[in-house]
Amino acid sequence: MKDIGKKGVSAVKWGAISTVARFGLQLIAQVVMARILGPETYGLFGMGLVVYTLCMFLANFGLGWSLIQKNDLHDEDIRFAMTWQVIAGLIGTAALYFGAPWIAAYFREPRVESVISWLSLACVISAAASPTNNLLQRDLNFRATGAIQVGSYAVGYLLVGIPVALHYKSVYALVAAWLTQATVTLIASFCVRPHPLKPLFWYAGAKDMLNTGGTVFYTNVCNWLLNNLDRLLIGRLLNAHAVGVYTAGYNLANMPNTLLLGALQPAFLSAGARLQEEPGRLKRAYVEVVSTVFVLITPAFALLAYLAPDLIGVLYGDKWGDAAPVLTILFAAMPAYVLWGLSTPILWNTGRKSYEALLQVPVLIAAAGAFYLWAADGVTAAAAVAAAVLAARAGIISTAACRALGITLPELSQQVMRAAIGCAVVVAGAYLARTLFASLVQAPAFLQHLGALTAATAGALLAATAMVAARPQALGPQAWRMLDRFIPGLSHRRSRLASTAADTAKEEQ
Repeated sequence: MKDIGKKGVSAVKWGAISTVARFGLQLIAQVVMARILGPETYGLFGMGLVVYTLCMFLANFGLGWSLIQKNDLHDEDIRFAMTWQVIAGLIGTAALYFGAPWIAAYFREPRVESVISWLSLACVISAAASPTNNLLQRDLNFRATGAIQVGSYAVGYLLVGIPVALHYKSVYALVAAWLTQATVTLIASFCVRPHPLKPLFWYAGAKDMLNTGGTVFYTNVCNWLLNNLDRLLIGRLLNAHAVGVYTAGYNLANMPNTLLLGALQPAFLSAGARLQEEPGRLKRAYVEVVSTVFVLITPAFALLAYLAPDLIGVLYGDKWGDAAPVLTILFAAMPAYVLWGLSTPILWNTGRKSYEALLQVPVLIAAAGAFYLWAADGVTAAAAVAAAVLAARAGIISTAACRALGITLPELSQQVMRAAIGCAVVVAGAYLARTLFASLVQAPAFLQHLGALTAATAGALLAATAMVAARPQALGPQAWRMLDRFIPGLSHRRSRLASTAADTAKEEQ
């Protein structure tokens, strides 16, 4: 195994393939359903989903996650995890179902009660699927995992959600899609990775499993609060329309980020678990991954932040215009979220699994106060606070990861500089192309947005290509090495680019 290992690289490749497919499906489904249902209906589902995700954390107590971390896995471990995951899922379902009237009263929105009642069923379904999903991750079988994720989303949203939305134009289209996706995931996962189902309430290794599960549980609750405080308070202080606008912007900004983490984090966690006794190799893997985030991903999100108004105009239409500033702010903050997500496996794989929750408690306290003070000022103010919270979390967790691996600031400072230059280049290219298009073409709103989006994207790509052609070293050796793993032969092309750039410089002299 070389650095993150051939099997880990293969896992990430399959994760990347499924990521692209899921991205396309999610984009199509979310855009179509948002256009059909509108902000207010979308907001009702957003309120229900915020509370449902908390119960999901309660249902997925963390025992399934502990299956990834165990060096030697036995049937008893799987049976114990499955038994208590299902019990916790049933408790979560009951709590959400019977607590729905009080939750609706908190949001001051009676219509959300039935939404939460129906969503409660997904708690036990997803809890039962958790051990199987984690066993697939442990096996680094991301080919199957990706196929299941893509297939279940397609069935849930394309075959069920959109037809129901077109016919009824109701929030229950989103509820039906969510429940269908969860059910298909459960069935398909077990068919691919069957495991013992006989209940087991206690055994010799139970304490170790509960210790890991408890840490995951507290960490998940902390992360849930940090990820959902904004919508909890917007729903309380504003209304369903505001939650819908904010949720649409948040989901669109978070979609590429979630898909990136979905492809990279599980593979990095599983491969990293096999490198726990080799800190030098784990350090090199982390530096390469972080360098890739800084150098390649950050400029892409900077471009998306610049294009946010046109993206909203093309995808959602004018009635969703209030989501544009939310999208701009959150796109700018998403690289921090990726950095946070790729730093947490380091803490888990270096014996610091409790650090993730403990280090974020001060951020949680500060975030609660900030959201309470500014969420009432509107969705843009809430987005600004959410962006600051993401930056703080990334800074704290990545610093802890660097200290765990002995990485110094100078080792990453060059990557930050490369990221800043990359952002400036792609945004400048997009700005010049978009300005030129706007001065030459006048069209109806949709076509104007579409043309500006196309021109700006082309300008950014041309600017980035020109930068890499002129100075291949602008990406840095770590990013090139990571790229070469997934595109074999790329290092040879890099050498040719560097040679051409050197010859050009000599001719100019």
